[in-house]
Amino acid sequence: MLKKILKISFLVLLTFTSCSKDENQTEKTIVIDESQKTPLTPAEINAKIDESLNTKGSFNWSEASSHLLWSATVNGNNIMTIGFGNSKGNFERSKTSNSTKIQNELLAIITKYEATTLDKILIAADADLNVMDVIISKQETVIALRQSKYIRYIEPADYRYLTAQSAENRSSSSSGCGYESSTLAAADYTTTTPNAKVPWTFTQHNIPNAWTITSGKGITIGIIDTGVSPNQSLLGSNFNNGLSSGRTIQKNGVYVDSIWPWSTTTDGVNDLCGHGTSMASVAAAPRNDRGLPVGVAYNANLVTYRAASNVVIDGYQEQEAVKKAFTALGNNANVKIISMSMGHIFSVGKIEDAIRFAYGKGKLIFCAAGTSTSFTTFVGVIFPAWMPETVAVTGVREGSTYQACDDCHTGNKVEFTVAMQRAASGNTVPVDSYYENQADYVGGSSVATATTAGIAALVWSKNPTWTRAQVLTKMRQSASFYPNRNATYGYGNVNAFLAVQ
Repeated sequence: MLKKILKISFLVLLTFTSCSKDENQTEKTIVIDESQKTPLTPAEINAKIDESLNTKGSFNWSEASSHLLWSATVNGNNIMTIGFGNSKGNFERSKTSNSTKIQNELLAIITKYEATTLDKILIAADADLNVMDVIISKQETVIALRQSKYIRYIEPADYRYLTAQSAENRSSSSSGCGYESSTLAAADYTTTTPNAKVPWTFTQHNIPNAWTITSGKGITIGIIDTGVSPNQSLLGSNFNNGLSSGRTIQKNGVYVDSIWPWSTTTDGVNDLCGHGTSMASVAAAPRNDRGLPVGVAYNANLVTYRAASNVVIDGYQEQEAVKKAFTALGNNANVKIISMSMGHIFSVGKIEDAIRFAYGKGKLIFCAAGTSTSFTTFVGVIFPAWMPETVAVTGVREGSTYQACDDCHTGNKVEFTVAMQRAASGNTVPVDSYYENQADYVGGSSVATATTAGIAALVWSKNPTWTRAQVLTKMRQSASFYPNRNATYGYGNVNAFLAVQ
């Protein structure tokens, strides 16, 4: 009997010892070298980012050292985004049975190393994605989290690369905003019934001939941008003007204009920049009787999201809003096409997750390849247009020989191009202005993207039972380089008339 008791006691001791050993192996002592205890300055952080962009053509926080990651967090109000899951591709909560358990486990690590309580660290946890935003101040916490098998990515959520560039006396990127109006040159449009102006670029892409077959009816386009002007009734109360009828425009606002991460009050649906109004106009403005520019898919529905203050999605509130817009459009069964003419110079994990979520719902997603600035000319196609789930579009000059527009990015990620800059005058694309009864010009890869989204709506309207893949294939087949793909311009300019036949 004594031998049996001793044997049991030994087994219990062995089991306890093994568990203790495993725990000690999991919780390794974190030692930070003295040289790594001081955070890098924004200039030093940007220098490391630029080095990666110059040598690799991209930058991802997953490749950064814990010191660099922590430094950027400290310089970004201590806000971090954590993407978690059972594997790299496990980003949806609905497909993760243990998502709550994983989240709580990671929060326990944070509260332990930060020596604080949950209410002091958790900002928000996404309802659709395995993503949460937290407050982290200690480098030890970053290191401990990166050791967890449940971490897909951990990123600074409010580090502003472009703001830091400006602080170094370098020219910042254009905001893309403006309330200007222009008198359109007669050479830049033709007139169609009932009295709408057809932009010259539409003729270049054979869009008026495509209208003899389809007008985008029955298709809903989602636009993620800076909102829509409250002063342009053709994108409001007169959305069904002229030959446009029986359709809807829904305006949503998810952007919070605050430096405070816990703030959730949005600043509304209205465009306070002008860029989003132009994109909505070129994609689906009505075939009106007011002598103003018509949109490509003039009978398509629109669902717009104000998700940023300008075209560069830099900072916590804009990136959070873009994430919310993509997941909301992904969950909207009526939306088939999403167009976003905004971007960032490097990847943002929560936006990647949201785009993959929308893509998984069958959405056809178009994103702008990018617009150059004085210090980003070395960058090719920007984020998120380089993602495999998106279709990258850029702008080219008018003419038979392909040449990028003055500010447009190119590269092997580009799928389609749009002629949006005139060869002689340099004029761009006529659109409805921010204000009532006024027109303006807009260019760059932004207008190219919204134009292509409109063409996709024409194709899908003609073939309502088609899948996203079928629509995309038809567009490729109608483009100028098909069946080949140019290393710089993708399949080139789409012929809308061929695409709808």
